[in-house]
Amino acid sequence: MKKNGRRICVIGLGHFGAGLARSLARHCEVLALDSNMQRVNAIADDVQRALCLDARDQAALASVVSSDFDEAVVSIGESLEASILCTLHLVRIGVPVIRAKADSADHAAILRSIGAKHIVFPEEEAAERLALQMLNPNLLDFIPLGREYRVMDIVAPAAFHGRSLVSLKIRNRFGLFVIAIKRQDGATFIFLPGPDQVIEPGDILVMIGKENDILRIRDEPEAIARTVAANGGNSPS
Repeated sequence: MKKNGRRICVIGLGHFGAGLARSLARHCEVLALDSNMQRVNAIADDVQRALCLDARDQAALASVVSSDFDEAVVSIGESLEASILCTLHLVRIGVPVIRAKADSADHAAILRSIGAKHIVFPEEEAAERLALQMLNPNLLDFIPLGREYRVMDIVAPAAFHGRSLVSLKIRNRFGLFVIAIKRQDGATFIFLPGPDQVIEPGDILVMIGKENDILRIRDEPEAIARTVAANGGNSPS
């Protein structure tokens, strides 16, 4: 699968961090860090780079992580101090987006106050998903989409701008369905858009289909433009 050029650092390779790093490495360049050599060795073959390092040491962290990284994820669960120090060091290094795993509301408040932009509560979010499935058993028919299928958000490529869904023939050309559109203003959400719905610059398309096909829309704009222009699709509808 084609990588999208993004660089992400995952720090802390417990169950959550290791799973996240492996998933991300299928799509972008991942640097995985942990102070436990056994954990580093276990993931070394699954990511682009894995190192044993104490993230509490700012100099050591800065030697391998720079502001050129797109994001960093702090997934250190064993030590509150290490989680906070690592997040603080990443802010000082200049990593633009920092996501941090928190174990409590107080932990989350501290992480936000020092610069973490997104807080993750893995166990709480997993519990909410399980509760929804238990309360709505019919959802089990379609929530597990299979290994190749996903529901994903992507920014509409330029080739889609000014064109209606019916003219784009997304289902026939790409094997995908647009189930919703989020507008750039952040306040407009169009669920199950009609065939005459016109795509605007900045629209976020919520798509369902094979993961590779959705990522192709995002990562291969020139090929997508050629496909859209074929068969009379080169003018807006």
